[in-house]
Amino acid sequence: MTWLRPFALAALLTPVFALPSAAMQQVPPDLSLEAAIEMAREHNPLLVRVRNDEITADWQVREAYGSLLPSASAQGGMSWQGSGENLIAGGITLGDLGVGDQPSYYSSRYSLGLNYNLSWAQLVAPRQSKASRQATLSGIEGTDWSIVTQVTGGYIDVWRQQEAVRIAELQLENARFNLRLAEGQLEVGQVTPIDVGQAEVQVGRSEVTLLQAQNALTTARMRLLQLLGVPIDQSFDVTTRFELSAPTWDFETLTAAALEENPDLRTSRLAAEVSEIGVSSAWSSYMPTLALSAGWSAFTREASSVDFQIAQAQLQTAGQIAQCIQTNDLYARLARPLPPQDCGQIAFTDTQRQAILSRNDQFPFGFIRSPPSVGLTLSVPIFQGFSRQRALEQARVQADDDRETIRERELAVQADVAIGLENARTAYESAQLEERNRLLAQRQLDLARERYQLGAITFVELVDAQTIFAQAEVNRAQAVYAYHDSVTNLEALLGASLRFQD
Repeated sequence: MTWLRPFALAALLTPVFALPSAAMQQVPPDLSLEAAIEMAREHNPLLVRVRNDEITADWQVREAYGSLLPSASAQGGMSWQGSGENLIAGGITLGDLGVGDQPSYYSSRYSLGLNYNLSWAQLVAPRQSKASRQATLSGIEGTDWSIVTQVTGGYIDVWRQQEAVRIAELQLENARFNLRLAEGQLEVGQVTPIDVGQAEVQVGRSEVTLLQAQNALTTARMRLLQLLGVPIDQSFDVTTRFELSAPTWDFETLTAAALEENPDLRTSRLAAEVSEIGVSSAWSSYMPTLALSAGWSAFTREASSVDFQIAQAQLQTAGQIAQCIQTNDLYARLARPLPPQDCGQIAFTDTQRQAILSRNDQFPFGFIRSPPSVGLTLSVPIFQGFSRQRALEQARVQADDDRETIRERELAVQADVAIGLENARTAYESAQLEERNRLLAQRQLDLARERYQLGAITFVELVDAQTIFAQAEVNRAQAVYAYHDSVTNLEALLGASLRFQD
């Protein structure tokens, strides 16, 4: 069974390697708002995905600077040509010229090229790409703060739903108390069984309300875990509390801070800067372009057999000998004969044979260099239709649109800050009033219970007092968390926190 050992080892090692990533996504039992925000920044899929844009932006900057450098290329290759006759111009073959039965050839080659192009668009590209990178980073920061705001809102919603569960439990406890009270009154004959039945119905309705509140709490907890980017089947307790304090912030101060730090507004301003540079880049179609080029190349060509070259060399030698004999014969027929040439010195030697062999021994690396080349080109655009003007006007329109977008968002930020501050003040005052109403409703409920025990009021009146108190509890909780929501909305506009957390 030794063949099972690798599989057993893999089974033992797999959990070990899976533990770190799983542990990183575990929510602590006591979850503070600060810890929740840090987990969201580390695991939220949207934020992780957007943060990857920084890598692309960095390489765009490098690419822009790289366009100012020359480009280089290198090529190489090998080829083989079979033996036989080749067809040349006019339908004539090499055999017709007496050069038949060509051998096969092996050849190799390489070439090196250096090119440099320079245009106005390339000169502007680094500045444009850096501005675009700043806009990307600002967008990442905006997404980061948006996630922080959402996590804060989700964290507050868990508190809200926990408060709803507490109120529902209190309603159920009061309903059960009323049931016991009605049953006691029935035993002494002060009420009818109808009162007991109404109390039982009230208990049933309170149980339904509690069940719905518990479901809303579970949903809020799952939504918060979803924002954190972690598995939703985890339990935790929220520990950071939010104080209900009077909104003493100054409108002018908040507006100035929002106009300076609002994430979307900052991104819009940086995008407008990119558009302004884009206008300058669009002018490049009117500018000349400089191009420099240089090239080096070499080749080899080796025959599979040198018999053909040797035969040609021997024929050439024989021709030289025949020419020498004819020349001597001509010299001898002159009126004054000239001394004859020594035709015996003309011969095809082993040295010549070896030279042919050496010259043929080239493939694959015995390269013969071709002449180098250098070129300079200056291109001046004259007329290209109206495409250049269209591109330039499009860039100008885009820059103008971005400026208007900034103005639009500045107005929106000013209005949203004013509305948000007014909402926070109203919510705070409403929470104060609802707290007073809750205390009054509590007193009325206590009084109604005392009077019901004395038989001074009916059970319906007692239930009405209970309903009023329950609604007062709900209204107070809604007002309190409406205040916290309005502060969260203000923080989203400012890109900074306005609260002190314990």
